[in-house]
Amino acid sequence: MISSLNLFWHLEWRIAAIRNGVRDALAYRGDFLLDFFGQAIVPVGIQLILWNSIFKSSGMSTFAGMTYAQLLAYTWTSVLFSQVRGGNYDFNLIELIRTGGLSVYMLRPVGVIEFTFFRGFGEKLFTATLCFALGAIATCFTSMTITNLIMGMMLAILGNLIHYLFGSALASIAFYWENAFAVLMVKNMAVSLLSGELIPLSIVPEKYAWVWQNTPFYLFVYGPTQVALGKWDHHLWFHHMGIGFLWLFAFWGMIKISWGISMKHYQGMGG
Repeated sequence: MISSLNLFWHLEWRIAAIRNGVRDALAYRGDFLLDFFGQAIVPVGIQLILWNSIFKSSGMSTFAGMTYAQLLAYTWTSVLFSQVRGGNYDFNLIELIRTGGLSVYMLRPVGVIEFTFFRGFGEKLFTATLCFALGAIATCFTSMTITNLIMGMMLAILGNLIHYLFGSALASIAFYWENAFAVLMVKNMAVSLLSGELIPLSIVPEKYAWVWQNTPFYLFVYGPTQVALGKWDHHLWFHHMGIGFLWLFAFWGMIKISWGISMKHYQGMGG
């Protein structure tokens, strides 16, 4: 009798655990999908309203050398890569510095910069896989090829790493200023514009084009989109990948300097 009751309670506990696990998994997937599509709606909505206003209201056939169809193709394709860039890793670093939680990670065998990145990068890889799958489906109905999509996604993932290193270098400000979150928020707004997430950078007037051409941000969205649409050939792809790795090393060096100096003043007392 006792064995039967134990078996019964054991089975009930396992069923409850499975039920809770399924519920948590569904909740996580629901939050992820809501966040994924929610972030995509804003840039797409802005661009669609803008293109509609320019072409439908003015009767123009081209804008900055691009037709309405080309601008729409850019809008829908850029969404695949705008979801890959970014992440809140740099915000997590600031929170660790502000609260004193950085002290715990200093005892681990891997650096806090690397640990924070790889802890959040898995989700971005899943997002990249999902975006690639959506892009692969789109190749059946558009002129985009799988090869160009792969090259574009590789450039976007490199851009994600550059973005994190840049944000991590800025996060060292938190060692000296408690409200360093504001710096990263300004950075994110600038990146949204200069990455080509909100508008194609090719429509920027020539006299202002040097602004985005001399920053690495165009590698995040605009560059991958150009590759996926076939606007950049293999030679240009290799060229801009090389530029990306140069920025990668530059920001890594910036992190080594800024964090090396700042850690000497860290007391781990929290905020």
